[in-house]
Amino acid sequence: MASVPSLASSVEQRVADALASALPEAGAADPLLRRSDRADFQANGILALAKKAKADPRELATTVVEGIPTGDLIREIEVSGPGFLNITITDRAIVETLAARAADDRLGVPLSPSAGTTVIDYAQPNVAKEMHVGHLRSAVIGAAMVEILEFTGETVVRRHHIGDWGTQFGMLIQYLLEHPHELDHKSEEEVSGEEAMSNLNRLYKASRALFDSDEEFKTRARARVVDLQAGEPETLALWQRFVDESKIYFYSVFNKLDMDIQDPDVVGESGYNDMLVETCELLEQSGVAVRSNGALCVFFDEYKGPDGNPTPLIVRKSDGGFGYAATDLSAIRDRVGNLKADTLIYVVDARQSLHFKMVFETARRAGWLNDEVKAVQLAFGTVLGKDGKPFKTREGETVRLVDLLDEAIDRAATVVREKAQDLSEAEIGERAVQVGIGAVKYADLSTSAARDYKFDLDQMVSLTGDTSVYLQYAYARIQSILRKAGEAKPAAHAEVALAPSERALGLHLDQFGELVAEAAEYAPHKLAAYLYQLASFYTTFYSECPVLKAETPEQVENRLFLCELTARTLSKGMSLLGIRTPEKL
Repeated sequence: MASVPSLASSVEQRVADALASALPEAGAADPLLRRSDRADFQANGILALAKKAKADPRELATTVVEGIPTGDLIREIEVSGPGFLNITITDRAIVETLAARAADDRLGVPLSPSAGTTVIDYAQPNVAKEMHVGHLRSAVIGAAMVEILEFTGETVVRRHHIGDWGTQFGMLIQYLLEHPHELDHKSEEEVSGEEAMSNLNRLYKASRALFDSDEEFKTRARARVVDLQAGEPETLALWQRFVDESKIYFYSVFNKLDMDIQDPDVVGESGYNDMLVETCELLEQSGVAVRSNGALCVFFDEYKGPDGNPTPLIVRKSDGGFGYAATDLSAIRDRVGNLKADTLIYVVDARQSLHFKMVFETARRAGWLNDEVKAVQLAFGTVLGKDGKPFKTREGETVRLVDLLDEAIDRAATVVREKAQDLSEAEIGERAVQVGIGAVKYADLSTSAARDYKFDLDQMVSLTGDTSVYLQYAYARIQSILRKAGEAKPAAHAEVALAPSERALGLHLDQFGELVAEAAEYAPHKLAAYLYQLASFYTTFYSECPVLKAETPEQVENRLFLCELTARTLSKGMSLLGIRTPEKL
């Protein structure tokens, strides 16, 4: 495993060294290097330095240029405008750096020097309830962050904080006790997610109707909540049936989303029950939480309600019941104390931001979070329909996640069938799943998480524009070229001159590691944007530079080498977003 310094970092080092010797009193100065359309790179840092040193910026720039060796890495440097440096690098440096990347199975991407342990809380469905479109973003964004952080060397612990506790279970358990066969399966064979969900739906509706119409049942259901909270064995056993039945359904949906969810990662609200009393005691003893009208509350000067009074975080209600805050704070104690996490990420709807600000601040006051251990809410916006309003069915219902995914796969099948040349029906079906699910994930991940985004399936499975299908086709096209190459093998030739579109592609390929590091700062959309640009640079290269009909054998091999490295970078980047890259489309 060899970490390969990027061309940008090598150029930056050369300019920084020359700056330091031209202006020693400035200390370590940032050359402010960026990609440029006038040259390969532009350095803009001299202006600010000259101002500070009261020097003439163009004179300083000229002195700096004299101190930078050219030939191996840098081909030429010119001073432009009031003291910018335009820097062009050699073709040889581009090819040699890319060859070093190609020789490494991590594409030369370094591991993060500050890697630690992160717990990611994502994909949090509720027991005995259908997953809807609102559950999509937490699952997709969370799964991408898991992959990206693990690639940077972080130890990642996944946590699915499912809603598996609360007063509604009294009603469900009591109903099941009185109608014991409601969750029975039709056969001994494996149960489908659909069957499990329809059992749960039917039972939920029936118990709700009875609860609303029958006072005696309501009384029995409320007493059952007390039994559940006290851990009465028969009640717990029936509760467990709801959890197990729901998991059959959850796992079928996550499976369709091509997401890997393991049993040990699912730790619901109930997983922290035995910590709740202690959490409250610790908060009260330390003075972080105080009693107010019989409830245990944490107050904040900065959060006030519409009436101007402080809005407290209620940890324990006046009737002795625990709120979400008690569970969330207990989870923080567990994740920091037992799992030894130094970062906690919560992939949760932006509408819950106030709750999490209060929870994190409470945990800081209690000393569970501090400068070494931080918590972050990776807040996401709402999924909107084409009309820009929250996404609903024609009847105004929330959209079932399964229906949405099935429809995406159907639309993708049409697109794949139109383009498929030598694919069997089975292959078309398999590709349709990879294209359809990839399209849904990419549409979500290519929008900054905090923004709302429009769910438009026609656009998502389009072959043109910023879609995963466009990226998957670029990858499949490269595989087709590599298959047709015959005797010619990809090989880097540092002495071959590069065409402008080859240089542009090469410089972009070299930035992959830097983009992964940026995406790891909770911004997967930056990786999606990088991959779309990569596919666009490749499309330009493909249209301007014949690969198999290039002028010399060396040029053919060099272009095949660029094709192969592009395919590997696309495939790696897409897999970090949880998207498949089929070899043929």
